[in-house]
Order: sequence, then structure tokens, then C-alpha cells
Amino acid sequence: MSVDWTALDRELAQWQSDSRTIPLWWRDDDAVAVTRALERLATLSARLNLPVHLAVIPAGAEPELADFVHATEHLIPVQHGWSHANHATGGRKKAELGADRPTSEVLRELGQGHERMKTLFGKRFSPMLVPPWNRIAPEVVEGLPRLGFSHLSTYTPRAARLAAPGLVQVNTHIDPIDWKGTRGLVPPDRVIAGLVSTLEDRRSGKTDPEEPLGLLTHHLVHDEAIWDFTGALLERLLTGPARPWTIPASQTDKRTPE
Repeated sequence: MSVDWTALDRELAQWQSDSRTIPLWWRDDDAVAVTRALERLATLSARLNLPVHLAVIPAGAEPELADFVHATEHLIPVQHGWSHANHATGGRKKAELGADRPTSEVLRELGQGHERMKTLFGKRFSPMLVPPWNRIAPEVVEGLPRLGFSHLSTYTPRAARLAAPGLVQVNTHIDPIDWKGTRGLVPPDRVIAGLVSTLEDRRSGKTDPEEPLGLLTHHLVHDEAIWDFTGALLERLLTGPARPWTIPASQTDKRTPE
């Protein structure tokens, strides 16, 4: 696969010329079991020395997944909703944590998920919530700190550092999968153009320059082109001004009062 990196190299050179670094993080969604794809993800992560925040679906997570994570240094388990079930009605976009159910019901399920994540992963669990389909109702967001969550992650640049008191928003910004088309790799020139635009907005202050730059992947649906491009992109960023970022160690016992 031939990729023209010229525009990205030019932008990264500007960051280095300005003596600026890019905090870079990696999120991968929909983990429930140990698969060859997950093993490949872990191998790539270790080779790059860039941890993967593995968004695990609590309701379906198998005990063997926990064993694999405990034996794999570069995987950081975070919570991916409860069961990844779509509850949207009336033709709305898919959502598990949307406004079509009582907030109390949604929070109860997320609390169940939180407890299961602690049981499976112990101190390896980092209390970040990743909403399925990157959608969550504002009322649910407000209740997350009470459940023990310290971070929330969706997609596109954050509007503010805090999504709610005590809840840091850390989003993803790069997705190489063509979900609405081939479900293969988005044409690399489009991914690169979008990334360059994202970085330019940060340099100019149009968006928050302190938010970690997030790559979003889905190991279960990767084809060879996606794997190859993902590895090449991350290598290029890390060779330049990007530096690995991870969320803090577990704070699951630090719940806000009711």
C-alpha cells in the first residue's frame, strides 16, 4: 500500500519546530474475548510501546479475557457501556446510553458493569466510560462520577476538559474504518487530511491543544490494510512529536457522595 505522508510530515515538523509535543493515546473498542485479532493488537501495542485502552463490554466479557489482560502489560481495560445493546427508538441513531430509557435504569446497568470490571480486572481497570456508538445522554454523564468513573471518552474534539464535575473528557479523533461504506480502510489521503486539520486546529487554539490525540480502532473488524495503515501511522507520530499518554491508575474506590 502506497501512502503519501507529505502533508502529515509537514505538520509534524511544524510541531517539532515549535518545540511542542502531542500526547497520543489509543482506544480500541468491543473486546469480550481473546481472539487472534486481540493477540495481534497486543503485539502491535508492545512493539510500538504504546498502550491500548481496551474498551471491554462488561456483560459479555469472558474470564479468559481478564487472564490475557493480566498477562499483557500494554492493555488497559476500560468500560464499554454494559451490553452494547441498542435502545434507541423512533428511528434515532443507535445508542445504549441515550434518552430513550430512564436515567436511573441506565446508571444501574453501568454500575453493574463497573463492579464486573473491578471483579475481572482489579487494579488494572481504569475507570473510563466509553459509550457504545460514542453516544450518551447528558443526564447519564452527570451521574457517572457517583459510580466511580473519572474519565469519559467519545469522538471528536472535546468542548471542555470536564464533562461533569470530577469527570475528565478525553475523546478520540482518528478512525481509519469506513463504517458507512466498505467497512475497510478509509482512503489514506482522507485520514491524513483529517488528522492534519485536527492538528492545525490545535496549534491555532481552535480546539483544546491539551486534549490527548486519540486513535480509535476496532480490532475485531480489521483487515490487512487497516492493520498496516494503523501501525505505519502510529510509528510516524511516535517518531515525531507524539508521546504516549495513558489515563491515571485506577480510582475505582474514589466515588463522589450520593
